[in-house]
Amino acid sequence: MTQPNGVHHLAITTADIKTQIDYFNDVLGCELVALYWMHGVQGAWHGFMKLNDASYVAFVQMDAIKDIEPIPGVTHAGNGGGTSAAGTMQHVAFNVDTYDDLLAMRDRIRSRGINVMGPIHHGMCDSIYFAGLEGLTLEVATSTEAIDGNHWIDPEVVGLANIDAAELARFRAPAPFERPAEAVPNPPIDPTKPHMVYQPAVYQAIMSMPDDELADRFSVTTPPVP
Repeated sequence: MTQPNGVHHLAITTADIKTQIDYFNDVLGCELVALYWMHGVQGAWHGFMKLNDASYVAFVQMDAIKDIEPIPGVTHAGNGGGTSAAGTMQHVAFNVDTYDDLLAMRDRIRSRGINVMGPIHHGMCDSIYFAGLEGLTLEVATSTEAIDGNHWIDPEVVGLANIDAAELARFRAPAPFERPAEAVPNPPIDPTKPHMVYQPAVYQAIMSMPDDELADRFSVTTPPVP
């Protein structure tokens, strides 16, 4: 089936990339594997902290970020049950393989002077919760088995979400996708669809550009340290 199979990287804005790198390195034990000028973004730095060989937490620092006021309940949730604006990150949960690993992470984080809530048992997973820098709400979780929709899809919530039986069946069994022999071109820009925020003329030009031309113009594959 054609679908994503994990999170390659989660990009988080920061006004101080050094302190975020230090926190994720010392408190969580993550290795810094990349720190470079962000491709195609003037004045931005990009840093990657390794979770595993295919999954990273990435930070983006730009001068203008420090001038944006963080507002708990708007830009940040503040805790795992808090609110934030639609489309923002409410919290992020990192995975460990076993319950013993979860307890080890609890003890590691506390040993760095960071308060930890948990473990809390959710049935589908066990979790600990704690605060990161710049208002981040962080979680570490572990599951002993895959989540079973037969037990964890609540009919009451399905109804409250206005999901009918046909939609639920489709959500539980996504339609397969067979890649056509020829590449699918970008469709015309439809204002009813979601779009990235660029100047309209720039966005139109980018989305009208053939894929090969776009790759030639914007790709940067040489590492900063050969």
